[in-house]
Amino acid sequence: APRADLSRVLLVGHSRGGEGVNRAAMDTLYPPPSAEDGYRGPVRWKIRGTVLIGPTIFGQNPVADVPSATILPGCDGDVSDLQGEVYVDGTRGISRGTALHSAVYVVGANHNYFNSEWTPGLSEAPSSDDFWDDEEQPDPVCSAGTPTRLTAEGQHQAGATYIAAAARLFVAGDDRVRPLLDGSGRRAPSADPARVLTHAVGARRTAGFLPDGGVTVTGGRLCAAIDPDPAQACLPPDTKGSSPHFAWWQTDKEAGRGAVALNWTEPGTATRVRPAAPLSLTGAKSLALRVFVPPNTTGTELDVSVTDSAGHRARLGRVTVDGLPGSERTASYWAREVRVPLTAATRAGLDLRHVNSLELTPRSGAGQAWLMDAWGWAPGTPAVTAAALPRVDIGRLTVKEGDSGTLTYHVPVRVFGHGSGQVRFSVLDPDTGETVDKLVTVRPGATPVDVPVEVKGDTRFGYDKQHDVLAKAVHGAVVGSYRGGVTAQNDDPAPEVTLTPVTDRVTEGGTLTWRISLSEPADVVFWQPVLVVPVTEGAELSTKDVDPQWLLDHAGAETDPQRPLSEANVWAWMNIPAGTTTADFTVVTVADQVTEPAESVRLALTDEEARPLPGHPVLTGTVTDAS
Repeated sequence: APRADLSRVLLVGHSRGGEGVNRAAMDTLYPPPSAEDGYRGPVRWKIRGTVLIGPTIFGQNPVADVPSATILPGCDGDVSDLQGEVYVDGTRGISRGTALHSAVYVVGANHNYFNSEWTPGLSEAPSSDDFWDDEEQPDPVCSAGTPTRLTAEGQHQAGATYIAAAARLFVAGDDRVRPLLDGSGRRAPSADPARVLTHAVGARRTAGFLPDGGVTVTGGRLCAAIDPDPAQACLPPDTKGSSPHFAWWQTDKEAGRGAVALNWTEPGTATRVRPAAPLSLTGAKSLALRVFVPPNTTGTELDVSVTDSAGHRARLGRVTVDGLPGSERTASYWAREVRVPLTAATRAGLDLRHVNSLELTPRSGAGQAWLMDAWGWAPGTPAVTAAALPRVDIGRLTVKEGDSGTLTYHVPVRVFGHGSGQVRFSVLDPDTGETVDKLVTVRPGATPVDVPVEVKGDTRFGYDKQHDVLAKAVHGAVVGSYRGGVTAQNDDPAPEVTLTPVTDRVTEGGTLTWRISLSEPADVVFWQPVLVVPVTEGAELSTKDVDPQWLLDHAGAETDPQRPLSEANVWAWMNIPAGTTTADFTVVTVADQVTEPAESVRLALTDEEARPLPGHPVLTGTVTDAS
């Protein structure tokens, strides 16, 4: 084989491998602590770009200075929130912004078929279509056989085409390929029959109108990507479908991520976005906007205008935005890139060095739209040089709680590299899950945030308790290990469990009762499963002999067809509240007009895999005929 040129490397990763590729690029440019990676010294390779296919990004920590193309499958049943969009959105404002970050949305593609070893009919191992299909309620977009759903062959072709395009642009430096990836609206015919859409940030985009950093919005609403309050959230909780731009991270409420929401009942209701300081669009050819509208809608028209610091205003043009094909099971609230030339601003004499507002005015009937961002755009792919940035890694201490007293520990946070940057740390309350955010300037060698954790010793059984801290880069920094903290391990044995009869013989229509008891109270809810096992002698209670609602509650089963109760999978997890020692398990029987012999049911304590606990008796309850 030809000798590999390690100065021109492209990394391609699928699914969790996409996150691995991103981490490899990060560790190459910004070495991790020695405890995480034994490799030291300069590397022998240079990563020119990455291709991430249906990727995860649990850390939401994309590498801003390595170009990337992220393929988003519109019918992904595995990474269904299409969180890979963060490889684009999450790079904004982090570093120099010269690396192109592209999102490639493939309508009708699932997660698995990009990999022949995950494709039925091609793979050696078992494989499947990851978009689960309900034959009684087929999905209008993603069920097999719908016009929008791709076959495996069509998906392979589209994937190969856009991987090749990324290689041609990132490795070969062929700028002619850029319009296939950068939101210019060009499409590769070799991807037929797939419908492929792209948008991007970076490259020669400058001066972004971003929904953060002190932006002011009038006529619309500055909304939050993640917020439990429907009045603050960009998409309300009852929305049918979801948005890749608002993929959930680690907390129920997250600062620093949002959009501008537009909602109008008639044409002419303008929304104005004003940044904290005027922006310069000098050198840009167009204004590029990333806007999305509800799925399956068409013809939303918006006039785009800008105003300079002297108050001069220019209407740049009108854009039309259509929604993607979508259903309640897809992440189709995804931004389309639209551009308007800046020639009208030049003719109007605007000072493009000091643009202080962007205005969007709907020209179609009632509707909705969301603005993710807007940028000054010019063609070309600039050379990318990675900035020297500090890297933050949060470690984890694991300690024993002890039997008495209180000890204070500190969450280990390390900063390596060069320069300084801003990182948002989120401290999670271990009991409520609520977070307290701290925006901190980080520098190598310094401790950016001190989170003391008090661990109280005791002699009662509990669960391990995690005191967690999260980190996300805001500007001029890289985050490697994004989650850490202090874990206080329970070092007390679990109480002994016993099962005893309370009422183990009743006439049909009565209630059998057994008591689960602990030898001593626990500090937490204690969960103990019990299982109905087959009767070894005589007749067994059947599904027709118990209350239908009881059977549904304890086994999720119906009474028909009639079968022995042990075949209905009655396996119940009983909880004993913290500080108490008992809980009762009951079997509610029903009376009937059938003459029958006495019937029995047998009950066993089990482990978490439904195996009876050794050394514990299996108890029997008896139900006699009422006639």
